[in-house]
Amino acid sequence: MKALVVCGDDFGGVLLAGPAVRAVAAQASPVTLMTGPRGAPAARLLPDVDDVLVWEAPWEGARPPAAADADTDGVVRRVREAAYDVALILAPDGMSPLPAALLLRMAHVPRIGAAGDGPAGTLLDVHAPRPRDRHEARAALDTAAALGFLPRTGDDGRLRVLPTPDTTALTGNGPYVVVHPGAGAASRAWSPDRCAEAVALLADAGHRVVVTGGPDETALTRHVSGATAVDLGGRTDPRHLAGVLRAADAFVGGDTGVAHLAAATGTPVVSLFAPVFPAERWAPYGVPSVLLGDQKAACAGTGARHCPVPGHPCLNEVTPQDVVSAVHKLLRADDA
Repeated sequence: MKALVVCGDDFGGVLLAGPAVRAVAAQASPVTLMTGPRGAPAARLLPDVDDVLVWEAPWEGARPPAAADADTDGVVRRVREAAYDVALILAPDGMSPLPAALLLRMAHVPRIGAAGDGPAGTLLDVHAPRPRDRHEARAALDTAAALGFLPRTGDDGRLRVLPTPDTTALTGNGPYVVVHPGAGAASRAWSPDRCAEAVALLADAGHRVVVTGGPDETALTRHVSGATAVDLGGRTDPRHLAGVLRAADAFVGGDTGVAHLAAATGTPVVSLFAPVFPAERWAPYGVPSVLLGDQKAACAGTGARHCPVPGHPCLNEVTPQDVVSAVHKLLRADDA
């Protein structure tokens, strides 16, 4: 049985789809994961993905392409030519699965399942409920199960990535804590100065610190690293970043895809979690974690890219000492 999983989410959202992809692969082969450019690097890290089909849908993302520029005819042709037997649609939060389902019907996919609210007509063969308080990784597994795909015996349902390279040449020898100061939206970012203070306090407490960030975050990582930490800003691709995270004692960062990557490598997470999205659905999954931040703040559930409350109190009231204490709590639990 040839299967297609459609997940047009970003890097972190695709990682959260990983357990559901493994469930599909337990009974189907090959498995193709169809996603957009933002999710494709994560898709290539997932076990049991035989091929990645990259297509930017005109209905997904903060800045989707115009419908006329999306080459819908081309992707319908590619899906039709691949002759999939079944498709599972894992729509991003707040997105209907129906546009993707219509595209797959046009491509003659015979059996399609998804989760969502509202009528589905004849577009979906399986239309599973989606509880609003269910974690995204768990909800994706539920949707796969509704379509008949159950995890392999012994699969614990946690996030996973493919084996990672040795990154000692990047990090240096010895244990370390990773601090990742960046975030995809300003509403989910802790103050750079607070991050720098936390790095200094962690170093004072005897920890080696490695600071990570993307190519466009090098000024941020340089500021946060100071003269104390190893600055890997702009120096890791997703696979090597996964290796850096796997070898870490703990990860400190906001509600970002990199936090989900840390969880996928099995590393405990201190999450500076702004409540613009609900923690019960998006918090680090399947690893020991500590959530810091006021989950009942006025910005809770707004989905805002910029905190609507002056001063960003939901995160900026978290102190660097809170972060150090949370790291020590996780390390004590790991030693127990």
